[in-house]
Amino acid sequence: MKLLFLCLATLFVAVIVALLAMEDPGYVLFSVGTWTVETTLALMTVVLIAGFALLYFLIRTGVKVFAVPRDLRHWKKQRREQKAIKLLTQGLIDLAEGHWQRAEKKVLKYVESSDASLLNYLAAARAAQAQGADQRRDHYLKLAHENHPSADIAVGLTQAELQLKQNQLEQCLATLRHLHQLAPKHVQVLKVLAGLYQRLEDWEHLLELIPLLRKRKAMKADVIDDLAQQAYLALLQKARSFTDLSNVWSRIPGSIREKENILVVYVQRLLAMGESDLAEPLLRHALRRQFSEVLLMCYGKIESAEPTRQLDLVESLLVEHERDAVTLLTAGRLSLRSKLWGKARGYLEASINAQPSAEAYNELGNLLERMNETAAAAECFREGLRLVPGCEQTTPIIMEPATSPAIALTNQTTRESETEIRDAVVIASTVKPAVAEGVK
Repeated sequence: MKLLFLCLATLFVAVIVALLAMEDPGYVLFSVGTWTVETTLALMTVVLIAGFALLYFLIRTGVKVFAVPRDLRHWKKQRREQKAIKLLTQGLIDLAEGHWQRAEKKVLKYVESSDASLLNYLAAARAAQAQGADQRRDHYLKLAHENHPSADIAVGLTQAELQLKQNQLEQCLATLRHLHQLAPKHVQVLKVLAGLYQRLEDWEHLLELIPLLRKRKAMKADVIDDLAQQAYLALLQKARSFTDLSNVWSRIPGSIREKENILVVYVQRLLAMGESDLAEPLLRHALRRQFSEVLLMCYGKIESAEPTRQLDLVESLLVEHERDAVTLLTAGRLSLRSKLWGKARGYLEASINAQPSAEAYNELGNLLERMNETAAAAECFREGLRLVPGCEQTTPIIMEPATSPAIALTNQTTRESETEIRDAVVIASTVKPAVAEGVK
């Protein structure tokens, strides 16, 4: 449409010029030395226009001729770039499909012509590692860094990821620490470094990262809280003296101290170190704040100078938890420690009725044995042994009066069996929590 309009406009102008030239063609005289040229203005105009067009055509042709080598190089470059993009795509597909050797060759074939050579080298590094060629992997990562100095973080994170997959933890730690120095606030660097500290069980350095993780919001708040709790738990368990334990406890924030798992481990360590006087107030305050069966079990095992005071607290909890087996068992234990035999028996039997347990049967068996009810004590020990996983059920032993030497011998054997059963219950009930703690 534009071409048609241009042709019509040119034709219109040509007609007007021709009409004007017919009325008055004009006169032009050129004189150079002895040479004189005379012509009409219209012809002179036509000659000038034609000459200009010819000169323009010659110049354009010359420029194109001289530009042929450059255009050829440009065409070749574009072709190589297109091939590089195509091979990079095919190489990434092979990498995803697990054809490591083929992927490595494809992504490197036109790497020098690729505008995304960083991707080529990173893909080649992954392919090399998949083939177990760590030296080639490091070489490709070095080339990626040299060709793209501004991509230090991307290259470093890729290197750390690959080292982590190869279980090269020391090299990975060195890489991440270097990245942390380059970019102390980089979220992904902080996240990966925290995960590595957790894997290495380097709890002190992990705790140093916790404030940065919170400030930069590198992870969800609950995940960061779990990391902090795990670190403090490990440090509490590693403490070898009361001084070390106190130092760790003093560093724990108040919000984490109130967590049940933290408090249980701390109290257990205090009890193991003979510091019951410090453990009792902590558990008393925690139980008043919130009911917890786990804390109650620990509270019942504290041997303080005032067991009746402990019993008063547990009995106050029984008002709202009168059918709770753990609360009743704890009340029974503290009653035993307070030498309230009748109350202890009632609580222990109520605990067994609510939910039978090996520990409750064991405590009741010890009480009945102390009260000279040996037959009932033996039955309690047997019932407790049946509740211990992995222990075979024992057949009931019938107790009879000793009227003859043979029967006396039988009674003696029975008492020995009772002792063995009771010891088995005690050992099993002790080993079970220890094994569970070890599994954790």
